Order: sequence, then C-alpha cells, then structure tokens
Amino acid sequence: MKTDQPLPASDCKLPDAVAENLDTISDFYARHKQEVSPAQTAIEKLSRFFGRPAYLLGIVIVSVLWISANLFADFFGWDVFDEPPFFWLQGLITLNAFLTTTTVLIRQNRMAHLADQHTHLDLQVSLLTEKKTSKIIELLEDLRRDMPQVRDRPDAEAEELDKPADPQAVLGAIENQDRDC
Repeated sequence: MKTDQPLPASDCKLPDAVAENLDTISDFYARHKQEVSPAQTAIEKLSRFFGRPAYLLGIVIVSVLWISANLFADFFGWDVFDEPPFFWLQGLITLNAFLTTTTVLIRQNRMAHLADQHTHLDLQVSLLTEKKTSKIIELLEDLRRDMPQVRDRPDAEAEELDKPADPQAVLGAIENQDRDC
C-alpha cells in the first residue's frame, strides 16, 4: 500500500550521485504534482475509490438488496419502488458505469502522459549512456595502443563498439522491421 510517509532512514549513507538522482526524481514528481488541478485531483481520488474491490462488493450488495427488497416487498408489506425488470436499478448501474469509465479514462490519460515523459527521459539517458560507453571504449583502445608494455593487437569487436550508434539509423531499422511484421 502506497503512503506519503518516507521510509525509515537506514544506517548506510547513499553515494552522492545516488542521492542527487533521488533528489532529481523527487523534484520531478513534486513539479508534476503541482501541475495537477484540483479537479484532476478529485477525479483521481474518485477513480481510486471506484477501483477498489470493496466498491465492487458494495455495488453487488446494494444490487442484491435492491432486487430482494422489490421482490419481497409484498411479503413485508412494503411498497414496490422498482418492479422487475428493475429499470431504476439499471439506470443507476448504467450511470455508475459511465462515471467509473470516465474517471478511469481521465486518470489513465494523465498517467499515460507521465509515462511518455518517463519513456522520453529513459531514451535520453540511454542515448547519453551509449555515447559515454563508446567514448570509454575508444579511450581504452587508444590507451591499449599507446602503452608499450601491452601487446597491440587488433580487436574487431572493440573497434565496432567504440563507434557510437546512429540513433536515426537505429530508428529507421526499427521502423522498417515494424513494417515487415
């Protein structure tokens, strides 16, 4: 279960780079949370409420009680307020389905936008990491060639890996592969 309470601090200190990354992530979520309107917040709370198993159980119980009350109303001397086929109950369930669907879709749209931002960030970090890795391999190969005590031998795999990938070429290959499928 997700809470807003922080986890207890452990005795080990995080490396500065990890702490900085966690701060960046926290700032990202804080900015994103500030951009959410009060109406969006209310809709998301309602959506989370609709998404609970207890809510479904409540709907089933209310429906069973509604149907039972109308079927056995004569037995208890009550007035029947919704005769079979229970048009009022159908209307209420339809309204509930409409509200549930709409609130879930609104929340999913915002979550999809947030997921798109995460994906874009992941892609940027991956591209940067790939460039850095290629540069490190290139520098290691240069160092290997320049060191007199290390035998200079060709390494085709290292030569291939020290070249940064062309993101446009990779994207084109992915698109061509998708068209072929």
